[in-house]
Amino acid sequence: MTQATPFKRILLTGAAGGLGKVLRERIKPWAEVIRLSDLADLGVAGEGEEIVQCDLADKAAVLALMEGVDAVLHFGGISTEAPFEAIMHANILGVANLYEAVHKAGVKRVVFASSNHAVGYYRTTDMVDASMPTRPDSMYGVSKCFGESLSRYYYDRFGIETVCLRIGSSFPEPLNRRMLTTYFSYDDLVESLRCCLFAPRVGHTIAFGVSDNDSAWWDNKHAAFLGFRARDSARQFAGKFPDSADFPAADDITATYQGGKFLLDGPQYQ
Repeated sequence: MTQATPFKRILLTGAAGGLGKVLRERIKPWAEVIRLSDLADLGVAGEGEEIVQCDLADKAAVLALMEGVDAVLHFGGISTEAPFEAIMHANILGVANLYEAVHKAGVKRVVFASSNHAVGYYRTTDMVDASMPTRPDSMYGVSKCFGESLSRYYYDRFGIETVCLRIGSSFPEPLNRRMLTTYFSYDDLVESLRCCLFAPRVGHTIAFGVSDNDSAWWDNKHAAFLGFRARDSARQFAGKFPDSADFPAADDITATYQGGKFLLDGPQYQ
């Protein structure tokens, strides 16, 4: 006799994206069925999978997407800076449609893939926690602040629990010196999502998605109850970015503020 899975059906939006592809196989033990959704091609459904192509800006399609879902991992939308119109449809209208569908379908738990770029205009000398005001560094960051606020409203108004996970830099390894601070390994990402889904109560929580790196900008004290403990660290990659006596220019905002190059990318209007 096989052990019962905790959920009947988990919806993963943005399943064709970089992190969606990582999560597709790794979250299967958590549910009888993983419903995968994206605008892009997801290929053929594997065992225990359902595939639904969906535009998050299409309210009726999102309502249908949510039928029979127990919990949502919302990774859909645009994950970089882009013209505002694109951000508005994918990340702002999209998350509004998602939460209305969650409400109407009676879903009780959402993990919203927020971003460190919701607070990217804090300085690299600041230690930021979830009680501090948002300071987005881009239109993309603004859209994540909107999602955090909207999820707060749906919790206060309807009791829909959400963990807003402000993801750092989740790649196989750091790509630059900044990522020695923001690095979030795939294994740590998966474990943090497990904690977000399986904690008995989460209310409305903002957590920072980051590994146990030697340098830190974010204090996760307000999400400690989730029980997440990072096992990985960027320190093993430090040799790729050796120390230097050269200081960044005084007007180099990518070194002054936590958002890095995102501060140079936006806003964009077309």
